[in-house]
Amino acid sequence: MATLNLPAPTIDPASDRLDVLDRIQRRALWLAVSIVQEANRRDLATTGVKVGGHQASTASMTAIMTALWFGHLRAADRVSVKPHAAPLLHALNYLLGRLDRSHLPRLRELGGLQSYPSRTKDPDPVDFSTGSVGIGATATLWSAVADEYLRAHVRTAADAPDIRHIALLGDAELDEGAIWEALGDPLAATLPNLLWVVDLNRQSLDRVVPDIAAGRLEKMFDALGWHVITVKYGSRLRRLFDLDGGDLLRRRIDEMSNEEYQRLLRSPREELRGRLVGSPRSRLARTLRDVDDEALAGAVGDLGGHDLASLLDAYAEADRTTDRPSVVLAYTIKGWGLPIQGHPSNHSALLQEAQWHDLAHDLGADPLDPWAPFDPAGEEGRWCREVAERLDRPVPAGARVPVVAELGRDHKGTSSTQSSFGRVLTDLRHVDPEAAARVVTASPDVASSTNLGGWINRVGIWNPTERTDWFADDTGTVLRWQEGRSGQHVELGIAEGNLVGLIAELGATWSRTGEPLLPIGVLYDPFVTRALEPWSFGIYAGGQSILVGTPSGVTLATEGGAHQSVISPSVGLEQPGCTAWEPAFGQDLEWTLLHALGDLGHPEGTSAYFRLTTRQIDQSLAAIPDDPRAREARRRQVLAGGYRLRSAAGAPAVTLVGVGAVLPEVLAAADALEGADLRCDVICLSSPDLVFRALRARHGLAAGSETVLDDLFPPERAAPLVTVLDGHPHTLSFLAGIHGVPLRSLGVDGFGQVGTVQDLYEVFGIDTDTIVGAAIDAAGR
Repeated sequence: MATLNLPAPTIDPASDRLDVLDRIQRRALWLAVSIVQEANRRDLATTGVKVGGHQASTASMTAIMTALWFGHLRAADRVSVKPHAAPLLHALNYLLGRLDRSHLPRLRELGGLQSYPSRTKDPDPVDFSTGSVGIGATATLWSAVADEYLRAHVRTAADAPDIRHIALLGDAELDEGAIWEALGDPLAATLPNLLWVVDLNRQSLDRVVPDIAAGRLEKMFDALGWHVITVKYGSRLRRLFDLDGGDLLRRRIDEMSNEEYQRLLRSPREELRGRLVGSPRSRLARTLRDVDDEALAGAVGDLGGHDLASLLDAYAEADRTTDRPSVVLAYTIKGWGLPIQGHPSNHSALLQEAQWHDLAHDLGADPLDPWAPFDPAGEEGRWCREVAERLDRPVPAGARVPVVAELGRDHKGTSSTQSSFGRVLTDLRHVDPEAAARVVTASPDVASSTNLGGWINRVGIWNPTERTDWFADDTGTVLRWQEGRSGQHVELGIAEGNLVGLIAELGATWSRTGEPLLPIGVLYDPFVTRALEPWSFGIYAGGQSILVGTPSGVTLATEGGAHQSVISPSVGLEQPGCTAWEPAFGQDLEWTLLHALGDLGHPEGTSAYFRLTTRQIDQSLAAIPDDPRAREARRRQVLAGGYRLRSAAGAPAVTLVGVGAVLPEVLAAADALEGADLRCDVICLSSPDLVFRALRARHGLAAGSETVLDDLFPPERAAPLVTVLDGHPHTLSFLAGIHGVPLRSLGVDGFGQVGTVQDLYEVFGIDTDTIVGAAIDAAGR
């Protein structure tokens, strides 16, 4: 288990510098609110429509983030900021000189500040992209795992300073199942460099959250092995608790519902006392009789999440906890410091212009010059400069990992692409050990059933601590489960969302540390859709990885409809930042997987999705050329998206296009058609995705080469098309647009069922006879 070696906190919570820190947070609040105010003023003037933004959600985070940035963070630390606090992140970056003033009025404008923090699109430093609720927070967990893995495998990473991975999230975000799915993985409790800070403002988008959930959250985090720190009361409120009878006030506030407390905050000062104490003759009324209305109102709203000293104490306590992760539950008020604070409908509320001007007066700002920085010679300006220097983090410049183009294996006999996948990884260790050392695989408890057993036996399981394999001496054990820090496979629980979250962060180390990893996640193909959102979001955030879906389609015959994927080929084709592959033969898989590995971990890199199958196919059907030049030409064709398997003598009457597991049926249909004197070409697509991109390039709609189109579908051989794949038929329907020819699309457009491969191919119309019939029909015979 990792331990932290951290320097002392930057400032003492008891220091008089807290006054300066308070002035900094007030300026940060003003800037954040004004960023949203200006964006809406701009769009209301031009379009009459609010552009949106979240002044209330930003305000509740003000002290949490100011204390963190100015009193706790070090350069190496990474912070995930809740989506609706994006304006405050930009405000802090501006005060630290990390964001040019010209960007402040450009929230939610093309080329300006993004709606939510984005690593890849914002102009200022952002550690984690957030916006898809739950995913940005859990990314810190997987980033911590990736950091630990990197330290165990890369010497320069082991020598780097400790990194704290910090998530700032709202309490409503804890409703997301992705949160608890991630926290439930056993790896989570082993990460002492993980800190979450929950903005416990007890409001969601539409309502005040009913009941009192904080106690339940404390128990849930504690049960999962976290160190829980609750920051509930500010110093003014604690002073009232110290009065004679103050325990009654504490009990009254503790026991009131969230809704009643929020209503208390909205009460005029002259009414608040009555709502709080009840009868003027009560003991609580007597306890507070010497506290004036203004002081009482200020104290009631003085929660721990707005108390800078309490927050700094909490962060320091988290650092002292070196055996497990920590969570700070910080009680806050949504809309803190604003006239909309505590209102149940303040989520997207916008200050009126008069309110914004009043806020400027309260916070010591100038509405005529809203972006005014601190005086560089003043205490605030000097502190901002000190913090900026402390947090300066050079952008790493990593080197691309070279990967061999071939492994020298002859793919003979019968084999499946899934079994070839496992062999490619084991061969890579022998042929290209330097590249193989950067490979890390992961699975959600399906490693052996996706053919990673051989790889695991050679590289071992990664775990933060060395663990005993109690079955190592059992001769009946085929899979050796040796766990330790040198392993290169990470086994997770049955949670596909966790898998893609992990490989996204493993695939981001090149840009975070300059040390690239080559992560491969494997899962059953039908569950790609379960993992789709976090997978897509990880790619959006800059994570480069390979996702392998296997087995796939109704070809997984006896498993039935629950395990048979239909739409995943389309999902892969349509995912930005990713190349989708569905190789038919072992050699195709070898070439494409090595190419995909070499395309990871650098600025121009891209992720990849492989759809594989367990179907045993005669490898001779691939007709790999023996001549070295012709073989290299075939490899390049495979990597371009497809190749010609057969060419008819003379002009074809029809062209058969197949993808993946159905190639034996496509070739058998071609034989039958030739026997019936119907000439046909046969095309094998390794990546419909790349062919579609080539078509868009031809139409001038995207950059890229269109060469593959002329190689596969030259104009002089244009003919009606029959397309076949074990997936939804619409996936290949775009091919008709190449030459405007008739098209018959065969595929699976219903839920699968149990049966043999042959039975199901007939049921769904991707068998040889159906292909023949479709070809005769398309050719007009």
